[in-house]
Amino acid sequence: MIGEAYERALAGDVSIEVEYDSGARVPLDAQRWLRPIAGDEALLDRCAGPTLDVGSGPGRLVLALGERGVPALGIDITPHAVRLTRRAGGLALYRDVFGRVPGTGRWRRLLLADGNIGIGGDPAGLLRRVAEPLGPDGRALVELRPPGAPSRTDRVRLRGPAGAGPWFAWARVGVDDVPALVADAGLAVRERWSAAGRYFATLTP
Repeated sequence: MIGEAYERALAGDVSIEVEYDSGARVPLDAQRWLRPIAGDEALLDRCAGPTLDVGSGPGRLVLALGERGVPALGIDITPHAVRLTRRAGGLALYRDVFGRVPGTGRWRRLLLADGNIGIGGDPAGLLRRVAEPLGPDGRALVELRPPGAPSRTDRVRLRGPAGAGPWFAWARVGVDDVPALVADAGLAVRERWSAAGRYFATLTP
C-alpha cells in the first residue's frame, strides 16, 4: 500500500479506499495503525530477542517492543511512515524486503502483521525471502485470515480524493492454507494461534 494518498491518510488529511479491479471499493482506515490494536499483546509476547518488523508502517509494534526493552527495527517503503516511527523514538529504515536487509541471518523474530503476508502478491515467494534474515533459531510471526477464509491474490489500488494510484498485486492467506504454503519456502508451522479475533502462525526454518 504505497503512494501519496496513503501518506496523507496516515496524517489524517484524507480518507482513502482500496479499489479492486472488479470495481469493488473498501474503506481503508490507515490511522488505526498509529495506535495499539487488540491482539497486539499476544504477538509482542512472542518476540524474544532482536525483531524485524516487515512493512512496519508508522511503527506501533516497533515502538511497543522498544518499551519492553526488545531491540526492534522496522522496514517500510513509505517514507512518511518511516519518519513517523523515527519521530516517536523507534528505529526504522526506508527499505524493501526484497532488497538488502540489515542483520540478515541474525534476527530472532520477524513480523508480518496487519496483512503484510500480502506484500508483492506472492506469499510463497515472500516467505522464501523472509526466511533468509532469520537466524538458525529464529521464528517468523505471520498474521493470517480466519479459519475457513479462502486465500487469494487480487489486483488493487488506492483511491483518494485526488484520484487513484497505480495497480499492484496484494494477497490474502487463510490460516488453513499456511502448512502447504510454508513447505515450499523451507519453513515449518510451529504454532497456530488466535487473539482478539486475529489469527497467526509461528513459522520456523
